[in-house]
Amino acid sequence: MKKKALALVLASALAVSVVGCGDKSSSSESDAGGASIKLNVTTTYAGQDTNAENYKNAVAEWETKTGNTVEDSSATSDEAFKTRIITDFETGSEPDVLFFFNGVDANQFVEQGKVVSVDEIRKEFPDYASNMKDDMLGASPVDGKNYSVPVNGYWEGLFVNKEVLDAVGVEVPTADTTYDQFLEICQKIKDGGYTPIAASLQEVPHYWFEYAIYNHQDAATHNTVPGAADDELGKQWVDGLTDIKTLYEKGFFPDNTLTSTDAETFELFVSDKAAFLIDGSWKTGGIEEAVDDIDNFTVTYVPGAGKRKSTDIIGGLSMGYYITQKCWDDPDKRAVAVDFISYMTSDEQVSKFAGTSATALKNGVTIDESSLTSLGKAGIAYCSGATGISAAVQDKLSDASRAPIFSNMSDLVSGTVAIEDAVAEVLSLNEE
Repeated sequence: MKKKALALVLASALAVSVVGCGDKSSSSESDAGGASIKLNVTTTYAGQDTNAENYKNAVAEWETKTGNTVEDSSATSDEAFKTRIITDFETGSEPDVLFFFNGVDANQFVEQGKVVSVDEIRKEFPDYASNMKDDMLGASPVDGKNYSVPVNGYWEGLFVNKEVLDAVGVEVPTADTTYDQFLEICQKIKDGGYTPIAASLQEVPHYWFEYAIYNHQDAATHNTVPGAADDELGKQWVDGLTDIKTLYEKGFFPDNTLTSTDAETFELFVSDKAAFLIDGSWKTGGIEEAVDDIDNFTVTYVPGAGKRKSTDIIGGLSMGYYITQKCWDDPDKRAVAVDFISYMTSDEQVSKFAGTSATALKNGVTIDESSLTSLGKAGIAYCSGATGISAAVQDKLSDASRAPIFSNMSDLVSGTVAIEDAVAEVLSLNEE
């Protein structure tokens, strides 16, 4: 995609939403005959997610508007969360409404008929998700149908603590910074007594996994799962993981990266003890809330190598709201669930949630840039300067097939398990 066109997509894509309920009344109270209905809802709007507070506020507003209530079980998105959701579906304990990943992670829900397609919902509620671009809803790999309605999309970038960089006399990486130059910067940061990279390899290794292998690929090939560990793409995965091992061996991660939590390494970053943090656009709000001087922080491109330009980024729309079949079959909850998602994905709400991230809204979001912090504005500049975009390839792998790499990164970087063997196991599990 050409830079100008991509920038337009990313900038205008700053929103996602849903309106109305077709010929049905949008009032859940009237649909439920005036009785209060309790919806069981699970999302990833929790913890340090930028939109955790926006979500709480929107839920409270919807409850006041409709008289219905939400029993919320939202949690931070990590491998444990995904496992919990899968277990809930297997045991018949799935929520009524679920904000979850598109792609492989939701395959079994689709295959087992446990979530309802947008087309099916529109048969009764024709205006459902009518404010969205259908081709950006995130079609399922199982049957090509849309099952979820997105809100905010995402980008992943390199957050920077400028105070740490100033202390050791190095500059913020730019679009022109190469990966080799980045390594030199990291060495200077380490020599200065700081941690170069804030990352918990035992809990959230996927950001470095994505960009490390991306540096051996390009935007056109990154979102493709290899056929084997020894084919061209497979070797690129091995090379990327080897680069992570090298970063570990150089001491560029926290000393406790193999045992620490994401929250602990995030604290290193915001407390001026670590310089860099690869994370998603949703982390912007968490940083803004955690620090006293947001001007000491910015976001820039992960330095590139090979065919990948630094301005080739990871991003897209990977999650959305699902209505479960269990909820759809309940005549008291069906219209209420539609109304809830329609409210949460309206243009107004999406404008609050999306901020500087990608969306599927037809009309785009309404953003008052004067209300943004310097970090928020840096996020807009980050998107606008992108020259290529690829979705995260991990989203094409099931939780089980990711495990040999994501759950065992400590073994890979310490040399206990050969990286080639781990990649081969991932691909073998993915074929099952």
